[in-house]
Amino acid sequence: MARLLIAEDDAGIIEPLSRALVREGYEVEAVGDGRDAVARAAGQPPDLLILDIGLPGLDGLEVCRRVREALPSVPILILTARDEELDLVEGLDAGADDYVVKPFRVAELLARVRALLRRGGREQVSTEAGGVRVDPASRRAWQDGRELDLTPKEFDLLTLLVGEAGTVVRRERIMREVWDENWFGSTKTLDMHLSWLRRKLGDDASDPRLIVTVRGVGLRFEA
Repeated sequence: MARLLIAEDDAGIIEPLSRALVREGYEVEAVGDGRDAVARAAGQPPDLLILDIGLPGLDGLEVCRRVREALPSVPILILTARDEELDLVEGLDAGADDYVVKPFRVAELLARVRALLRRGGREQVSTEAGGVRVDPASRRAWQDGRELDLTPKEFDLLTLLVGEAGTVVRRERIMREVWDENWFGSTKTLDMHLSWLRRKLGDDASDPRLIVTVRGVGLRFEA
């Protein structure tokens, strides 16, 4: 049973969300303060953290940074009432893997949770292309012998692209396999994660040499 930690100070969100997650078979713990969230995550690492940006005690973005530093493999889903690109970028830059904008449908959030918790669907074989090697079994990646510091979603995206090196991977497939098998709609989260992944690979978005965008189709990792 996956254990989820919810850091949210709005009882109107915590209570129905907790009930829905428990009905889905998850073990749920909820806290309403940022400092408590960091302490609980450190004491008993969750399988996934659902994190509100506007927390008292310690800002949600700072909670995200601290949890990501201490627990690099724990998926983090942020909740934000501010549907502005700057806020979303700050959250992803702090280490979050995905986001949901309030008000949200519980079904949407549950789909994001399932996608983030999903592990193993791909063959656990080390692959290499363009000087980049990924090892799905240990969830580690290297570039020219230097280990990369990747978030879980960045790692999943890189694993898929390197595994299909030389082939165009359609955006729809990326969204289904990396984010949600029932995905339908915006690919904004893919664009944001791609931007940060390229930066970590030293890949210039204006003239990429590793991850090439094939306009209107998808992405290709150069072999």
